[in-house]
Amino acid sequence: MSAHKIGSLLFCPQCGTLLDTPKGDDPSVECEQCRHIEPASSYENIEIVTRSHPDAFPSALSQKRKTQTKVHQGKVLPKVTEKCPACGYMEAYYEEKQMRSADEGSTILYTCVSCKHGWRVNN
Repeated sequence: MSAHKIGSLLFCPQCGTLLDTPKGDDPSVECEQCRHIEPASSYENIEIVTRSHPDAFPSALSQKRKTQTKVHQGKVLPKVTEKCPACGYMEAYYEEKQMRSADEGSTILYTCVSCKHGWRVNN
């Protein structure tokens, strides 16, 4: 009876435990659970394919766009005269939040009325 293969993984045919890969020139691998001996030749011609989810390694630009773009839906925010660092427009929505500990100042979150760029200032 030989090991069960699922993708690039080999499982013990006796107890189903995941088998280690052979070390160096070892002719076999011993199952840690039931002591079944699996020949190292079972590991030959195994094709290993790995895939990463597209969101696993987001680009810096994608992260910046994701964290600084806001859509104001259902909530009316007050406007102030504040220069946008991205486009220079002189009007922004603002919201004050207590994001740090209670004995520290609040944080002002700004969003440009024109380009929707977001930035913050700690009080």
